[in-house]
Amino acid sequence: MTEKIDIKDLINAGVHFGHITRKWDPNMAPYIYTERTGIHIIDLYKTAAKLEEACNALQKIASSGKRIMFVATKKQAKDIVADVSKSLGMPYITERWPGGMLTNFTTIRKAVKKMSQIDRMKQDGSFTALSKREQLQINRQREKLEKNLGSIVDMTRLPGAIFVVDIKSERIAVAEARKLNIPVFAMVDTNSDPRLVDFVIPSNDDASKSISKILEYVTKAITEGLSERKNTKDKTQDSKDDETTEDHSVKVVIEDEDNEK
Repeated sequence: MTEKIDIKDLINAGVHFGHITRKWDPNMAPYIYTERTGIHIIDLYKTAAKLEEACNALQKIASSGKRIMFVATKKQAKDIVADVSKSLGMPYITERWPGGMLTNFTTIRKAVKKMSQIDRMKQDGSFTALSKREQLQINRQREKLEKNLGSIVDMTRLPGAIFVVDIKSERIAVAEARKLNIPVFAMVDTNSDPRLVDFVIPSNDDASKSISKILEYVTKAITEGLSERKNTKDKTQDSKDDETTEDHSVKVVIEDEDNEK
């Protein structure tokens, strides 16, 4: 990641505010700087180091062509995460996590395909041949599928990683990813167990400003990775085009020599 992380930016966004001390998880002790008025304060120098480490890893995953799934169903995070994911063209879950989303991915894909089938019915006219009652039922089914799975329509295989806001709220998603050895990146507050995460970003996962600030850095890193992949593909295509042109030139020369003979 080319951009340096600014500690002042993190302070202004309130990234350092943890939970009240009596709700802390002892495993977060290495990331806690101090305690003030009954609230733990996160060590932002460690946050910056861990954020940089996470961003570099995410950049590599994005440049490899793998998808990164964003997961955040809590109210103050869902809109932010949805906007970020859409801007990056990445899959996301901001409604209730569908059980088996990762561990039973084949079944989830069938549900997604059901949406496409309904859309085709509406296009080819077979939908209008149904009774009004059946149309109503199918429309309701389509709306429910869109709400829960519409954001992963283009995800045809398991993601290369997941990024989670609040691992306590998204414990099922984290458990499924761990079971499949999918790397877990997460904003981890002082009330959570960092041992469940591969790339820990110690931070306030409750305030929208804090979530936005962390995702700002994450977005830039992934964008750089996607740009690297595009440049690599463009260079590969240019190289193929040059080889094709060279082969054509050689063929023309050989044909000319044959004609002279």
